Amino acid sequence: METEAKRKKVFVSGCYDMLHSGHVAFFKEASKYGDLYVGIGSDATIEQLKNRKTVYSERERLYMVKAIRYVTDAFINTGSGMMDFVETVERVKPDIFVVNSDGGSDDKREFCRQRGIEYVELERTPDAGLKARSTTSLRKESSHLPYRVDLAGTWIDQPYVSCFGAGWAITVSIEPTIEFMERAGMSTSTRNAARKIWPYELPAYNEEMLARLLFCFENDPEHEGHISGAQDAIGICMSGLCRHYYDNRYWPSRIETCHDEDILTWLESHLCLVPMFPRRPGTSVVKGKSVTPEKVKALTTAADNCWQAILAKDLEKFAQAYQASFEAQIAMFPAMMAEGVQDFINIWSGKSLAWKMTGAGGGGYLALIVENVPEGAIPIKIRRYNQ
Repeated sequence: METEAKRKKVFVSGCYDMLHSGHVAFFKEASKYGDLYVGIGSDATIEQLKNRKTVYSERERLYMVKAIRYVTDAFINTGSGMMDFVETVERVKPDIFVVNSDGGSDDKREFCRQRGIEYVELERTPDAGLKARSTTSLRKESSHLPYRVDLAGTWIDQPYVSCFGAGWAITVSIEPTIEFMERAGMSTSTRNAARKIWPYELPAYNEEMLARLLFCFENDPEHEGHISGAQDAIGICMSGLCRHYYDNRYWPSRIETCHDEDILTWLESHLCLVPMFPRRPGTSVVKGKSVTPEKVKALTTAADNCWQAILAKDLEKFAQAYQASFEAQIAMFPAMMAEGVQDFINIWSGKSLAWKMTGAGGGGYLALIVENVPEGAIPIKIRRYNQ
């Protein structure tokens, strides 16, 4: 390895999409050979090679890699494919090309031989006391599948409700910025079913088709019990703001989406979550239900008003329609208001414009409409269109 008197240029290249301690340890080890320069795969290259969008954009990844003290400088590779770094190497003119043992290849070795660049392979060695890390292992340990938040029209996706009057349910698909509690109205049971098909993330595919596949997978046609509402699968798989129309059938006859960035950003700034408690074992939210045409009409009217208010970014009308939707829900399903729920509403009603429980209620989260997200509440990140 080189002394400080004679520093060589060292080059490494990779995606660094989920930057972790293993990357930093690799940079540290590679920098012992000289001044370290890093080539970073572009967003387009990663999507091409891995058939998925990046977790962090190329600008974010460049910013993070440059901030690591072992790195002299970093660049976004302008090429494509597995050898996307060629132009970056020609720019840097390194003396040494360093790869991880599982990232080496005969093509890279030959590339270096032709240019007189020393080729070095390093074993993955974590720093003392740290666990060995790789992006693959991190993806296996964690899931990036989204959650669903329902905004209005909850229950209309059940035919025993929509038989009294057709209408819309409104959902947003949100990023897993935290690990939300189970049995909490965030479609965690449907999300767990999705993990059996797609363990780490949704594939880059038609979103409505993904929702249909998930709905059919979760609801076995031979099963005679409860059919999970389609809004759960749709809310998870379909990005942005979405509404779906139910008319006495399990699957909606129409689906409409909104991906307008101004509207989604506005909605994120006025919607937040507050944890209460998981739905208690044995809780039946349908016990004592009272579904009538008049109550369903109140539910569907509130959902219509809610959608129009969001599109107009009218916070006052949004809050009014949102609250009306919740009141229509509990008028039909009073058991949603499990013991302890009202205590949380009493605490947060003074800090919000409107509130409801996520999902079918009985516990879980309060979803608040606010002017500004208050301390102690969880802001949401709506999942953007990924194709």
